[in-house]
Amino acid sequence: MRSGKGLLWLVLAASWFGGLGYLDLTHPDEGRYSEISREMASTGDWVTPRLNGLKYFEKPPLQYWATALLFRAFGESEFVARLWVGLCGFATVILVYSTALRLWGGRTADFAALTCASMMWIVGLSHIVTLDMGVTFFMTLALCGFLRGQHDGATPAEARLWTWIVWVAMAGALLSKGLIGVVLPGAVLFLYSVLCRDWRPWTRLNWLPGVLLFAVIAVPWHVLVARRNPEWAGFYFVHEHLERFLTTEHHRSGAWYYFLPLVAAGLLPWTTFLPQIARRGWRLENGRFQTNRFLLIWAAFIFAFFSASGSKLPSYILPIFPALALLLAQALAAATPGSVRVASLVIVILMAAIALGLLIFGSTGEADTPVAINRAFSRWAFAGAVLFGLAGGAAALAARARRGLPAVALLAAGALLFSNAVLVGYQSYSPLLSSASLSRQLRPMLSAETPLFAVDYYDQTLPFYMKRTVTLVDYVSEFHFGEEQEPQKWIPDLPAFGRLWRRLPQAVAVTDPDGFLSLQRLGLPMQVIDRTPRRVVVRKP
Repeated sequence: MRSGKGLLWLVLAASWFGGLGYLDLTHPDEGRYSEISREMASTGDWVTPRLNGLKYFEKPPLQYWATALLFRAFGESEFVARLWVGLCGFATVILVYSTALRLWGGRTADFAALTCASMMWIVGLSHIVTLDMGVTFFMTLALCGFLRGQHDGATPAEARLWTWIVWVAMAGALLSKGLIGVVLPGAVLFLYSVLCRDWRPWTRLNWLPGVLLFAVIAVPWHVLVARRNPEWAGFYFVHEHLERFLTTEHHRSGAWYYFLPLVAAGLLPWTTFLPQIARRGWRLENGRFQTNRFLLIWAAFIFAFFSASGSKLPSYILPIFPALALLLAQALAAATPGSVRVASLVIVILMAAIALGLLIFGSTGEADTPVAINRAFSRWAFAGAVLFGLAGGAAALAARARRGLPAVALLAAGALLFSNAVLVGYQSYSPLLSSASLSRQLRPMLSAETPLFAVDYYDQTLPFYMKRTVTLVDYVSEFHFGEEQEPQKWIPDLPAFGRLWRRLPQAVAVTDPDGFLSLQRLGLPMQVIDRTPRRVVVRKP
């Protein structure tokens, strides 16, 4: 039995990590965070993060550190760029499994691993370079550590160890994505204490050693970066935390229901179990600490927190899914075959609809997205939808035969096949969303002294693949702060660029079609060396 489980974990690991290096890095997030890590590894400056050579203080550095170290150890590649998020995602699955095993036994733990490893949001964001999987891992470590330290069966030594782990995890979350790593767990505990009238957990947090551990890990970078960059604190704490939450300045606003469809999609193939998850979460348990209520409050509060924020992105709610997986595992362990069968049949119907939609989508296109690219993506996604639908049908038959765990395993396998097919198909968009192919063309043409400009345009993957920074021209966006601090590193307007271009013996510029028209109006001498629907590359002849 143990050897069989070990083989399943190996298969899951092979599926999980095997595709990390297949896709080219894409604009914007993958290029941005990979390039910051590349520059950190290249310059050896581990205190001041830089993007395209400019100071970049929007996020703390833990993921940059980890990926920079991985680059130095294994070289710069797509696989290594995604390795940290892949490891964090896989470790999150292991945390959920081990916590369920300790609290509820082996059968529930099996359900926990299968569901957590197959939820669309967890799978997807474990294969894309963003900061959300890293902070989710540390917040899940804090959540699971708290549950294991507080539950009624914990020995004093076990409670002490896991409470210390909670403090370490919150420090890691703080260094991964800022104050939410501390604010959200603290707010959840406060809300739990109020709603359940249980303040005892606060007395079991080992405050003195815990705070010392937290400070030793979290404080040094904040002190060093503030000493080296006096302007950092105001930007980081006010602009990136308070203003991001309270205002729509970052142009990522959304309605109050913004995250509702994202929860439904992110939970697939387990979305139909949401009512059981909610009932399981609020049901009173025997014992002093209400584990399931804490899990439900965790998910509900984080959902509400980001729903109230003035800045919304789909990945923000990722930390709720491990908690939902722990509740879902218990619901599945107690579920009737009928409920699993319903979930399976829903997947069959949904995948049939998606497959039909992909057939239509594959015949459409726009000026900046050719039909051929949509068609190439649709073929892979269609194949994934068919496999997922077939897995759903097989799961329905298994559920009808009262084989609950095999039915859940089939649904999980179908979800992983579908996710991998979509990710592989997404490579079709690389010519539009990545500079990987462009860099292979440009690098032999450019010497180290050849200036490279990005004119009224910036592809976040360009510096990573070119292994050098580019000079921004008439482009601000997220570089506003960095350009203010180091104005000599960019060119603020096209006339100034035109004068410089005419003086240079050789140069290359990357722009978009509108920017190219602006350069033509300036009458600059230039030769087009590459063109896509979204990008034009010119050099000085």
